[in-house]
Amino acid sequence: MTATPTVPARAAAAAGLVITALVIVYVVWGSTYLAIRVVVEEAPPLTGMGARYLVAAVLLGLLLALLGRGQGGWRRLLVTRRQLLGCATLGLLLPVLGNGLVSVGEDEGAPSGVTALLIAIAPLVIAVLRFSAGDRPRPLSVLGIVLGMAGLCYLVLAGRAGAADEHVPFFAACIVLFASMCWAFGSWVQPKLPLPEDAFVMTVHEMWTGGAILLVAGLVRGERPDPFSYSADTWLAWGYLVVFGSMVAFSAYVWLLGNAPISLVATYAYVNPVVAVVLGYLILDEPVTGAILVGGAVIVVAVAIVITAERVRTPTEANA
Repeated sequence: MTATPTVPARAAAAAGLVITALVIVYVVWGSTYLAIRVVVEEAPPLTGMGARYLVAAVLLGLLLALLGRGQGGWRRLLVTRRQLLGCATLGLLLPVLGNGLVSVGEDEGAPSGVTALLIAIAPLVIAVLRFSAGDRPRPLSVLGIVLGMAGLCYLVLAGRAGAADEHVPFFAACIVLFASMCWAFGSWVQPKLPLPEDAFVMTVHEMWTGGAILLVAGLVRGERPDPFSYSADTWLAWGYLVVFGSMVAFSAYVWLLGNAPISLVATYAYVNPVVAVVLGYLILDEPVTGAILVGGAVIVVAVAIVITAERVRTPTEANA
């Protein structure tokens, strides 16, 4: 009898953690649009992002070791060979082929609005992967995904109506499209890989392996970083990406992939561009057009639909 009240409390705590992690991914990753824009102006894309993930992995690993002194300290970070291979696979799919190739695509001339649109196909790719694997998303989830995509298309395309004559390099667009597919596949396949149970330990190994690959790929590509020539704004933006974009938001995203429905987690692809627009208005004094207001409203409704369909269910609901 005494155990009865504790079940809803634990369920509420789990739901609260999911909501908190979603808000972090929504807001922080939306704000990284501004930070990446500043960094890439002076730093090469692959080595810049590679250093970001490597430093974030070292700092997060150090933090976990210090906080886990009573639980073995550094031994908390030990993983098996199979688990390390699983983390490296995610490091290749997410930080390297996902984030790294997006940076290359923008460096090759893909406009930021078109890039955001192509990245936002990730939820649709995930839905296709779920169908192909025999997993049937709820009809409301499919409706929310399609509605969110429509809202983002309207936001980006209508918002860029005045720049319709801007040339979009086909090769750059293909790079970004492929990057979005890789990110979607990595997000979908994560629960199927042999990974550490501790999401933060998993994040450490995922980031350092991905960061190392990015650095090597950047040097092979011919990038020659010159950190002593970077301005204070570049370093400030890069530091923000390390601490908030990688250590905080990336850890939250990895945790969400293992603790929340994938359709719910994928809503970040619709919300991030809206957050970026709002921050651009507040920080850079960028105009907010009617297309942004209409598209943003449609996106908010779509996210609400997906959250309703894929909400975290309590044990009572699950057994009903």
